[in-house]
Amino acid sequence: MTSPESRPRLTDGINLGVLTRIFHRDLVDDVLRETGKTGDRTRLMPGRVTVYFVLAMCLFFEDGYEEVMRKLVNGLRFLGNWAPGWHVPTSSAMSRARSRLEAAPLAALFDRVAVPMARPATIGAWFHGWRVMAVDGVVFDVPDTPENLAEFGKVGSGRNRSPYPQLRLVGLGEAGTHAIVDAAFDAGKTSERALIQRLIPGFEPGMLVLCDRGFYSYRLWQAAAATGAALLWRLKNDIKIPILTVLPDGSYRSELLPRHLKANQHASQRRGGRSRIPDEARLPVRVVEYTIPNRDGKVETVKIMTTILDPEIAPAAELAALYAQRWEFELTLDEVETHQMPARRILRSRTPELVRQEIWALLLTHYAVRAFMREAADDVGDDVDRLSFIRSIRVIRRQVGNQAGFSPSPPDRSDP
Repeated sequence: MTSPESRPRLTDGINLGVLTRIFHRDLVDDVLRETGKTGDRTRLMPGRVTVYFVLAMCLFFEDGYEEVMRKLVNGLRFLGNWAPGWHVPTSSAMSRARSRLEAAPLAALFDRVAVPMARPATIGAWFHGWRVMAVDGVVFDVPDTPENLAEFGKVGSGRNRSPYPQLRLVGLGEAGTHAIVDAAFDAGKTSERALIQRLIPGFEPGMLVLCDRGFYSYRLWQAAAATGAALLWRLKNDIKIPILTVLPDGSYRSELLPRHLKANQHASQRRGGRSRIPDEARLPVRVVEYTIPNRDGKVETVKIMTTILDPEIAPAAELAALYAQRWEFELTLDEVETHQMPARRILRSRTPELVRQEIWALLLTHYAVRAFMREAADDVGDDVDRLSFIRSIRVIRRQVGNQAGFSPSPPDRSDP
């Protein structure tokens, strides 16, 4: 008869299905070591367990802590392989474990894992060899505790003041797969332009990045173009730029100037003279203007500009159609806010550090769901946009508890 001491380590196994496959335990252990969060070996909630618990918490938003943990260990008692000395911790113990873990391991895990996932054959992910990416933002409500209020603040004033403290997030995502690969977030009063500035270092040659009109500034465009990524951004219609050359496809060549040089140029023209502008300050762009019906049934002019100057490579009509892909990323953020989170759309965490931890966990679980969907679409040669995010996350939730995926015990030399 097998003694308790010789039983395999799955005796205290916990499963997260798709999540443990994408965020495998060795990787989790690596980021825990890197961030100094390996923790006490004797606790019921060592670092590895806490990481997976936080991920599961973002899959089962409507459930309390203990119920989430019960779902992770479901079936182990039935197998008769329950590890001696381990039991489901109390909610307060799990909360303390989250506080010990902090946000750094989840942020490091996201940095390791969240990369563009489209394959060469992934439908809708490419434009003339460029990987189509998009930037957009979303605002989250956080619990109205003194700590969260001091850190994040409420937005607006008077009757328009937000009822809860708010956090603003701007993300960079892959349009074809809806995978969020980078994110920056801060207090709700932080501008989207300030947050995209943190994302620009992640732009790369081979990317084509779409942005809405609220993100444009001369300095941001200059920094983004310097990364080597191609850009396709919308301009506000009240931003005036010159028509230098009209091209056969209806687009036109133009240039961007910093605000102070543009003001000097206008002042010189009014005086009948010409101001000298350094060549390095002139940023060449190509502009496409077209009209679309807006929500009120009226016609709205859309002005988009790009670093792709050759109309034969990217004709105006194709760029106009491509820009609509930016809405795909707006839907991506809605998936996080609406389908992963509960109907009331408020985060759980009552301290700023745990809010940050929860945001990274939300992004990680969303990435895992989207990886699952991309693989499913590739298997059948279909467009991932034809698959339902809601159905996919339900499938993943059902997988939780099917078999052991990792051990609540801390890693040691005997771990395989």
